[in-house]
Amino acid sequence: MSKVMLIINPSSGKELGKKHAELAEGTLAQRFTEVDVRFTEKERDATEFAKEAALGQYDAVVAMGGDGTVNEVITGIAEQDHRPTLGIVPLGTVNDLARALNIPTEAEEAIRVLEDAPSRPLDIGKYDDHYFMNVIAVGLIAEAVEEVSVEQKTSLGSVAYFIEGLKAFKDHSPYPIQLTAEEKSFDGETPLLIISLTNSVGGFESFAKDARVDDGLLHVFIVKQLGFFDALQALPKLLTGNISDADQVDYFTTSQVHVDSKERLPINADGDTAGHLPVTVQVLPQHLTVFSPITE
Repeated sequence: MSKVMLIINPSSGKELGKKHAELAEGTLAQRFTEVDVRFTEKERDATEFAKEAALGQYDAVVAMGGDGTVNEVITGIAEQDHRPTLGIVPLGTVNDLARALNIPTEAEEAIRVLEDAPSRPLDIGKYDDHYFMNVIAVGLIAEAVEEVSVEQKTSLGSVAYFIEGLKAFKDHSPYPIQLTAEEKSFDGETPLLIISLTNSVGGFESFAKDARVDDGLLHVFIVKQLGFFDALQALPKLLTGNISDADQVDYFTTSQVHVDSKERLPINADGDTAGHLPVTVQVLPQHLTVFSPITE
């Protein structure tokens, strides 16, 4: 007897969750004896459903939605003694974790992967009492995300964030940051700090080229300066996976980092606003298992 809970955000991806629910349920029924389908109606529903699956000793829980839905599901199982294997059917705009796991971004293809995909370990991150699956950003990125309209997300995807980011950098001065880790300390000004778990950030799959989903590391990028022309100079390195080599960027890896500021700076976790500094960020190595076509 094997059980899986399929958690669907019906509003994700132009209501693709509703459209593909039957296919997902049928595909999972070929692998599991019992398929429990749940539709979210409000914020934190996915977290509560996932927690129920963990406490109920389900073998797996599949998140069908955008990055926000996946984040909620991870939050629901992260603190449980029994943590079901995670499955992902990406329906959002960026889908960074799916990209890092080589899960197809087309819903039907991602569903078919679940029929026989092996499982592998997955790191997740924790900031104070909250969890994240991909990236923490501090500084102007929060403003950039808030300025991206639904229409821009649909038509431009990750490029929309880059465009709004350029506008923000053009109009603002860098912020004072105090960063402390065993490997490095930094006390200076930066317009943007990125702490990533995977290689894919904002849809750019080669952002942190050396990052692996189970390497037990936080990949930290401190942007020293990034005005409009600095960004244009850095863009080729971003696209080719060499952003860590850019003159405008300090890069290092660690397992835990504390960030503070003299100013009230916003934190952005997995694309959503998540409070303000100070914050302590740590990696939980191989804390979950996830269905993924990656086998290396």
